[in-house]
Amino acid sequence: MRYPKAIQNLIEKLSTLPSVGPKTAERYVFYLLKQSSEKLQNLAKAISELKEGVTICKNCLMISETEICPICQDHNRRTDLLCIVSNTQDLLNIESTKQYEGKYFVLGNLINTIEDIGPDSLPIDKLIKIIKENKVQEVIIALNFTIEGETTTLYLNKILKDHLKITRLAKGLPAGSDLEYADELTLGSALKYRNEIK
Repeated sequence: MRYPKAIQNLIEKLSTLPSVGPKTAERYVFYLLKQSSEKLQNLAKAISELKEGVTICKNCLMISETEICPICQDHNRRTDLLCIVSNTQDLLNIESTKQYEGKYFVLGNLINTIEDIGPDSLPIDKLIKIIKENKVQEVIIALNFTIEGETTTLYLNKILKDHLKITRLAKGLPAGSDLEYADELTLGSALKYRNEIK
């Protein structure tokens, strides 16, 4: 016997979320079934308004509430120092260390041949334009220590190394780990003791 169609449908939809398998999705659905209609409507409203409440910063490409994010609007930040991250979560994790005073650039993707994401999928033209316009002296590559992160780092180093200093977060971060899960102390230390890529 199968669950009613509405339950089965929601299990399938929730199973498409990262780190959510069918069993976890099933637990979520039965938790939601116990909630009041008002709570469910509030959740549905928050999900439906998600795309309306956010935009992408025109400069750094982070997710923001405004066309130019607060970091890009901050005139006290160094424009000659640029930190390249994979996504907005990593950017906010680095910000939480309070060790960094430059600007950011969000790639949005990492090179991944299995998922057919090549260098052409990355916003490299925009990155180079920002580097030139802001007379960037140092680029900090703050990508995950995964195969995709390493491949993207090698590519960025290859295209940028002749023009400016390129550094990388120190290896205090475990290999194969995501910046998203690093604590502030470890991440702050990795930023402070970053290494130049030769």
